[in-house]
Amino acid sequence: MAASSSAASEEERSLRECELYAQKHNIQGLLKDSIVQLCTARPERPVAFLREYFEKLEKEEARRTQNVQKAGACKEAREEEAPRPPDPGVKGRRRRGAISAEVYTEEDAVTYVRKVIPKDYKTLAALAKAIEKNVLFSHLDDNERSDIFYAMFPVSFIAGETVIQQGCGHIYCVYL
Repeated sequence: MAASSSAASEEERSLRECELYAQKHNIQGLLKDSIVQLCTARPERPVAFLREYFEKLEKEEARRTQNVQKAGACKEAREEEAPRPPDPGVKGRRRRGAISAEVYTEEDAVTYVRKVIPKDYKTLAALAKAIEKNVLFSHLDDNERSDIFYAMFPVSFIAGETVIQQGCGHIYCVYL
């Protein structure tokens, strides 16, 4: 019994180490980006495409590392000349949930109300067909996709009319 619990705890520790490694090196993000690039390009030889994609990333990383090392050497030389105290105005910021979204709390998730604009089967089928090959929607599961479908609503514009104006405060996603 003790041997099986020891093996289970060793397995859990190993799994935690693996998760920390994946987080530290942003493995999930790298794989997600590579899949998006793959789906966008749709090459005849996907393995070769991915190999070239990762080789390109490796070269970029090596270039960045080299630039950081050069900058570090320059910084050390400057620090020897005149050390400066740290800027007290710089404060840590809370990490955002996504690039184009505001940060949501657990309370926001609990109080979320699904927006539903009724649609007939024909409209839902047309929406599904329109976004089936769109990279922005390709990662969604059925529930997420239906949330988006039911929240969509048609808006008509006259030729030459402004569709989106920066800073107007609307949070709509326009899909043509």
